[in-house]
Amino acid sequence: MAGETILVVDDSPTILKVVELVLTKAGYTVFTAADGDEGVEKAKEHKPDLILLDFVMPKMNGYEVCRALHDEDDLTRVPVVLMSAKGDQVGDRFVKVMGIVDYISKPFSPEAISAVVEHTLVTYAQREIEEEDAALLEEVDPEVAVDAADAAAEAQNQALGSMRHAISTVVSESIVAGAEQLSVDLPIDHVGTWVDEALSKEMLSVLVGDLRASAPELAGANDAVLTGDLRLIPLAEVLLLLQQQEQLGVLTVTRGSAQIDIYFHEGNIEFASASGMPDEFLLGRYILESHLMTEEELELFLRTRKGSSRLLGHQLVKLGYITSEDLKEAMRNQTRELLYELLRWNFGRFTFRATSELGPLAADAALGLSPEGILMEGFRRVDKWHLIEREIENFDIVFLRNDDAIAQLKRGQLTRDELAVLELVSGKNSVKDIVRQSRLGSFDVSKMLFRLLSTGLIRKRVKPVAV
Repeated sequence: MAGETILVVDDSPTILKVVELVLTKAGYTVFTAADGDEGVEKAKEHKPDLILLDFVMPKMNGYEVCRALHDEDDLTRVPVVLMSAKGDQVGDRFVKVMGIVDYISKPFSPEAISAVVEHTLVTYAQREIEEEDAALLEEVDPEVAVDAADAAAEAQNQALGSMRHAISTVVSESIVAGAEQLSVDLPIDHVGTWVDEALSKEMLSVLVGDLRASAPELAGANDAVLTGDLRLIPLAEVLLLLQQQEQLGVLTVTRGSAQIDIYFHEGNIEFASASGMPDEFLLGRYILESHLMTEEELELFLRTRKGSSRLLGHQLVKLGYITSEDLKEAMRNQTRELLYELLRWNFGRFTFRATSELGPLAADAALGLSPEGILMEGFRRVDKWHLIEREIENFDIVFLRNDDAIAQLKRGQLTRDELAVLELVSGKNSVKDIVRQSRLGSFDVSKMLFRLLSTGLIRKRVKPVAV
């Protein structure tokens, strides 16, 4: 179903952003609100067909918003779906209360949120038809009722027919706003039309390079067709654009000495490789995380292969240390983590080059990752990062253990990884040292340190004041 109006109410800017992108792409008209008060006002203004509502928000929580909506005659019948974190006390007892018809737990995938929206809209469309039909039958005689029922059935068929998703090629405001900053190597005759035509075929020929349609002689070339600045155009917009165009090629993102190459095939991400990145993004970390090898086994293997030009993963498979499926899963985790890290970059350059085929490594990996799915989890992490960075400003911070609080820990209160990180808090190790020694990712380590800090198990070491 497409064309209906959806109101999304959430105090997380990134959740608002990604849900708006997913639903707009599916053809819905989307409005957003950053808190409960604004959500009620937006609902009064736009009278949406469905409301997606965060449960825990400042000013008004989800339940209070529903009570306010229930007091408005025009809004009392609008279906509401709660969006809640797994730890929130939301369950079946909230369903069918004051317009709340369903709930979905965060983090959710693009497919999940689309399915919930479509199911709710179809259910309520059918209910409206049935109620109108019943009301009509009460007012007419039996002979006329037959014709009314036929008319209602036809209306229902039309409503169900509109379920087909019109895949909307809508470019985001940030891309349009920053379009003049793009350096595009194809002719730009159609630039003046992109506001009116959005992602029309002509516009896409300019912005991304529909090589097959507009420049077939370049189809096998390795020339850049899209390049820009991350300060003007967020990477998320670029990823979604390449997915929408089902592009084949390589997106290269650079910041200083760091470089990440993302390989696309038919709009999906098949593989990502990096150089100049911290050791935590090396393949070995993901092999250890999956318990495919012990740390001692991996270190011994790395010492024996010094000077070898063969790829680590392929060599491990060939020698029987891991299976091909094990390698693929490790590469999948590595690629996801590289992309999550990229979403944190607020400056840098990107360049997309269309190719006629993928390189052998990317073709062999064939991970088939959806950019939308990456963005959903990535934005959740970005939100968490912002919260963490208020306490962990940089990776040179050193923490001290609170031995009295640690002594009162109950069995099972911390996970195995949290205990391992706590063990590395020595009063000398910086966050950077803990990341390196733990073999965990910087996001995971920072998240655990934040929790340990919040529960009073550790504290920041205060630097002595210079006299």
